[in-house]
Amino acid sequence: MKFLSKGALASFVLTAALIVPAWGINSDTTTAMPGTVNYVEGQASIGQETLNAKSVGSADLQAGQTLTTENGKAEILLTPGVYFRLGNDSSARMIAPDLTNTELQLNQGEAMVEVDEIHPQNDIRVREDGVSTRLLKTGLYDFDATNEQVRVFNGKASVLEGDKKITVKGGHELALNTTGKLKAKSFDKKEYAQNDDLYRWSSLRSDYLAQANVSTAQTYVADGWYGPGWFGAGWYWSPWFDSFTFIPSAGYFYNPFGWGFYSPLWVYAAPWYGYGNYYHHFATWRPEPAYRGGGVRAGARPGPVYGPGYRGGAVHSFGYGMHGFHGGTHTGFGPSMHAARGFGGFHAGGFHGGGFHGGGFAGGARR
Repeated sequence: MKFLSKGALASFVLTAALIVPAWGINSDTTTAMPGTVNYVEGQASIGQETLNAKSVGSADLQAGQTLTTENGKAEILLTPGVYFRLGNDSSARMIAPDLTNTELQLNQGEAMVEVDEIHPQNDIRVREDGVSTRLLKTGLYDFDATNEQVRVFNGKASVLEGDKKITVKGGHELALNTTGKLKAKSFDKKEYAQNDDLYRWSSLRSDYLAQANVSTAQTYVADGWYGPGWFGAGWYWSPWFDSFTFIPSAGYFYNPFGWGFYSPLWVYAAPWYGYGNYYHHFATWRPEPAYRGGGVRAGARPGPVYGPGYRGGAVHSFGYGMHGFHGGTHTGFGPSMHAARGFGGFHAGGFHGGGFHGGGFAGGARR
């Protein structure tokens, strides 16, 4: 993740304890930690528990449990800024859901991991076919248990097989089912992105999360400073999208799909294409993957979006603040480059939200 401000990044805090109430959140809320379910589409379950709209924000994939999809997909949160998305007819088991030791095992099907923020203290791994892959940089990673492959769109991964370590950089894939020496080779990112269902779905989800970021980040701006309820970079609940979104501590960045994510004092820089906060219901309106509208795109500096379709402008909306969580000291720069005040705190709180999410109105021009 590349920030575009001169402010320092938030420090990495390990505690998660505070639950903060917010409008539209049920009282049986749990904290958002690695394994929290953030979106469900179609048929998905954790063990014998069927997941649905009400599972969002409340269900957790805990150590030893398996997330399974049939004709459906699911998104879970890992460390702040990291999303794990499971495709159709797939299953993954949580090995370790800790902030400094986060590991899953892909048993079947396909999974994609979007890494928007990562710290040296993070150890994020995905096991597949007896091989462990550690994610080292921000980027986009694909794991295919059916074809026994690890694919890095951008970023950097370290694949461990026994005592052998293979580095896989952006634009390269590694076949795990070959005999002899494992060696990464390049692949056509654009062609893959156009044809892979999970990639297009993940890009669409990322679009909606970027919209949720803009709406939510605006609620923490007060008189040119970070307003009440702001505790630094982390997961924040968006009542308009019924999901958690990521808000950086300072500046803004473009994620691997090219969508923009803004801190509260830099959200003014997001494109402005709409008015007012409104509820987005993913089940009632959803653009096809070829038409990705309403998102926060990379503006004058397009991000590495390989898929088809068009990218719209952000919905700049205004509303009442929802309390967020996640702490750490930070220093940021506001619109006039005034140094922001530092806040200590916790990786705090979580919220419960039912309903499918996303939606919005399409914007921008066809590419």
